[in-house]
Amino acid sequence: MSHDDAKRAVGKVTSVAADRFVIEMHAGTDNFTVVGFDDVHYVARLGSFLMIPTQSEYVVVEVVGLRERDASSSTRGPGELDKTGSAKFLDVVPVGMLPSPGAGKFRFGVSVFPSLYADALYALDSELDRIFETDEAIEPSVGPPGGPCVPTGATRYRALEIGQSVVFDHYKVKVRLDDFFGGHVAVLGNTGSGKSCTVASVLQSLFEKPSEHHARGATFVVFDVNGEYDAALSKLGEKPGIGVSKVVLDGSADKTRFRLPHWFLDTAEWELLLQASEKTQIPVLRTALGLTGLRSRNAAEQRELQEHFVATCVIECFRGADGDSPVSKIQRVWTLLDKYGTPNLNRSILTKHRVNEKFGNFESSGSQTAFLDEMKTKLREDVKLPSYDNQPFSFDDLEECLDFALLYEEAHGNRQIRDYCSQMVTRLKSLKDRRDYAFLRYDLKVDTAPPSREAFLANLLGLAVKDKKYVKSSQIIILDMNEVDDEVVELVSAVVARMSFSILRRADPRNRFPVHLLLEEAHRYVASTPSRYHVDASKIFERIAKEGRKYGMFLVVASQRPSELSKTVLSQCSNFVVHRIQNPDDLSQIRQMTPFISDAVLKRLPSLPKQHALVFGTSVNLPTTFKVRNADPRPSSDDTRIVDLWFHEEGRLADVALLSAAPTARDDVEDLV
Repeated sequence: MSHDDAKRAVGKVTSVAADRFVIEMHAGTDNFTVVGFDDVHYVARLGSFLMIPTQSEYVVVEVVGLRERDASSSTRGPGELDKTGSAKFLDVVPVGMLPSPGAGKFRFGVSVFPSLYADALYALDSELDRIFETDEAIEPSVGPPGGPCVPTGATRYRALEIGQSVVFDHYKVKVRLDDFFGGHVAVLGNTGSGKSCTVASVLQSLFEKPSEHHARGATFVVFDVNGEYDAALSKLGEKPGIGVSKVVLDGSADKTRFRLPHWFLDTAEWELLLQASEKTQIPVLRTALGLTGLRSRNAAEQRELQEHFVATCVIECFRGADGDSPVSKIQRVWTLLDKYGTPNLNRSILTKHRVNEKFGNFESSGSQTAFLDEMKTKLREDVKLPSYDNQPFSFDDLEECLDFALLYEEAHGNRQIRDYCSQMVTRLKSLKDRRDYAFLRYDLKVDTAPPSREAFLANLLGLAVKDKKYVKSSQIIILDMNEVDDEVVELVSAVVARMSFSILRRADPRNRFPVHLLLEEAHRYVASTPSRYHVDASKIFERIAKEGRKYGMFLVVASQRPSELSKTVLSQCSNFVVHRIQNPDDLSQIRQMTPFISDAVLKRLPSLPKQHALVFGTSVNLPTTFKVRNADPRPSSDDTRIVDLWFHEEGRLADVALLSAAPTARDDVEDLV
C-alpha cells in the first residue's frame, strides 16, 4: 500500500465472507466522518464505496449497513449510551475489482479477497470516474469520414452529466452517452417526483454544450401529451445549428396544426380504426383500399383491371338484388361509369344504348340486353385484386370504393355481405363526420400537390432539403397532443412511430441516422393490457423495443405507472432513471424487469426525495443515487400552490382563461339554428 493510500485509511477488515465483509472503523473517526488530505469524506453513507487494497488491485465494496457495536460483544447495561468507547462497524458487499491506474478498467466480481485486518480506504473522485468509466467525459471530436475536423480542436461528449451524487459530495454523476442513448431508456416515478424535469434536464445538458461541436446530429421526437415541454426546450433552439420545432395536434384541419393524411395509414391501421372483423369485413375493406388507387394507374393492364371491376358492378346493379328502384340503379351505374370509367368504358356507353336516366329504363327494346352483353366483354378471368399502395385518395373515395367492393362481392354471389359490413360502413361514416378526426381527413385539391410520405417524414424528423440532399434543421421536434383525447393520441403515436421505423429500416446506409422517440405518459398508449380504443399503439412500440436498435430507433419511456406499461417495452430498456415509487405493484414490476438490481437498491425507491433518482443500467457500472441537475427553464408541470391560490382577498379575479372545447352535437344544432 502506498503512502497516500495509508493516509486515507478509514478502518480495517475484521470479517471476510464470500458475499459480505465487516469493517471496523478507526477510533479517530467522528460520526463515521473522515477528514482526509483532500477533503472531508462521509464514508458511512449507504451506497457509498470503499477501496480495499489487495496486491496490485483494489476490491471495490459498497456500504449496505452501519452499526455502532458488534451485537455479540455488547456489554452495555440498560440505559447506557457510551459513544466514546463504542466501536463503529460497516457492513459492506464486494462489487468489483479496480486495477491500479493505467493497468486496466473496472470489472465486476471479485477474484482476490482481502485478508483480515486489510485497510479500507475512502474513494477518490478519480477512482469513482474509473469505476463509472466516465474519466474522459469530453474527448476530441472527429470530422466526416476522410475529412478534417472543423473547427480544429472541437470536442464532443463521451459522458454526459445528469446530476450530483447524494453519497459523494461534489461528485458529478455522468452516464456514458453511447450506452445511455444507444439503447432504450425508462424514466419512472410517481406523479410529482420530477420525471419531466429529469427528461428536460438531460436534454438541456446535452444541447447546452458551450463549445463546438454541438449535438447537431441528434433527433428527438417528443410525444408531449401534456403540453409541457415547449417551455423547457424551446430556448435550446438559440444555440448555433440547433433547432427546436413544435407542431400542435388539436384535431382540426387547420393548416397551422398537425395533419396526418389518411392515405398514410397502412392496411392494419385501417382495419383497427374501423374495427373490421376478420372473417367478413377485413377482405371487403382490403378490396376497397386497393380500389382507391385505380385512378392513379395508367398502364394498359391496370385499365383492363379497372374495366373488369366496373363492368362486374354494373351488371350486378341490373340484377336487382339490392332492392333499389330502376332510377336508383341507373343513377348508380351512371356514377360508376363517370367516376371509375376509362376511355373505352365510360358514360358514353349509356348514351349509345339510349338509357333514360330520368325514368331508369332503356328507350328501345333489346337495348338493355345489348348493353349488358357489351359489359360482359369487359370481364376478365383470374383477376387479381389490386393491393393498397398508399396512393393519395379523398375520404369520399374510400366510402365509394367500399360500396364498390360490396357490389363486387354481391356480383360473386355473396348476397348478405352488405348486411355483414353495415357496422363497418357506419363507423367509416362516423369517422368522416367527427370533428376530432378532421386532422386525418386530408382534402385533395386540384391545384395543390398532395404531401408525399418522404416530405412528411423529413419534416417530422427535423430534415430540410439543401442542394437535393437532407440536412438537419431541427434536433428536437415537439408534437403537442395536449388538446386531444387518448384515442387520437394512440392513433397518431402509432402511425408516426410505424412510419418513422419503416423509413429507417429502408435507409441506406443503415443505422446512421439515430432517432429517439420520447414517450411522455407512456402508460396511456403503450399499455400492458389491450387498448380499449381502435388502434393499439403498443404493438408497434413493442416491435421498436425489440428491433429498433439495429436500425437506429430508440425509445425514451417516461411513466408514473410501470406496472401498467407494456412488459415487452420495459424489459427491453437497458437504462433506468427511477424516481420515488411507492406502489407495491410498480416496485414489483421493476424488480421483475431488472433482476440484476439488489433488494437493498430497490428499498431506496419509496423514500427518495423530489428531484432525486436512482440510475442504473448499461450506461453506469454501478447503481447510483443522485440529485438531478436543475432544469432551467422548467417544463410546465409545476405543482399547484394550493395555499397561495386559496387564501386571498375578496373580489380577486380568477387567474385563468377557459378555452372552449370542441363543439358537441348540441352545439352543432344551435349553430344551424
